[in-house]
Amino acid sequence: MADLLGTFEQGVLLAIFRLGADAYGRAILSQVQELLLRDVSAGSVYTTLDRLEVRGLVSSNLAEGTPARGGRARRYYTVSAEGMRALSDARRALTTIWENIKLPIQVRP
Repeated sequence: MADLLGTFEQGVLLAIFRLGADAYGRAILSQVQELLLRDVSAGSVYTTLDRLEVRGLVSSNLAEGTPARGGRARRYYTVSAEGMRALSDARRALTTIWENIKLPIQVRP
């Protein structure tokens, strides 16, 4: 089993997965904010993308620049097979942790 992912890493991986072929930096940022229901800094997303790529959980490729972007290239991300396994492991771990817990959680006096 891979090292378990933190909530933010899961959010970034799931954002890439949801976006599919349109998974580039700013789109990922917007999707993470939507998934986590909070503001997120662009720097934290890019740092996490770099870390996930080093760990082999995502891969990226640089697309050619377009006139609309002033010739600047755009980096697109894809979740790797190892990244999908890590997401599955994280979900399985959370499911196990929450098993047999009735919601809403009642505070004992």
